[in-house]
Amino acid sequence: MRAVGLKVLKNKLSEYVRLAENGETVLISDRDRVVAELVPPAATRSPVLADARLADLVRRGLLVPALRPPESRLPDSPPVAPLSALLDELASDRADR
Repeated sequence: MRAVGLKVLKNKLSEYVRLAENGETVLISDRDRVVAELVPPAATRSPVLADARLADLVRRGLLVPALRPPESRLPDSPPVAPLSALLDELASDRADR
């Protein structure tokens, strides 16, 4: 475990991030007081940032995962109206302007 002051951390951030990436914990201090820890990601953490953010939202209860896996495409549904009818209605609405 290493300790680093804020000023040094600011100047050598990538070095300390690499240490954390390799499994080392870095204590961050401000005026000889530990204010934060830079730790390696948990083994269960996804390496993909988007997945990690979603997992964090689920853990905090802000997002509820789907009950069934997403399908490859949307289910078929009948059209609301024929295209020609929609275009005729649109043309009549525009004619009023």
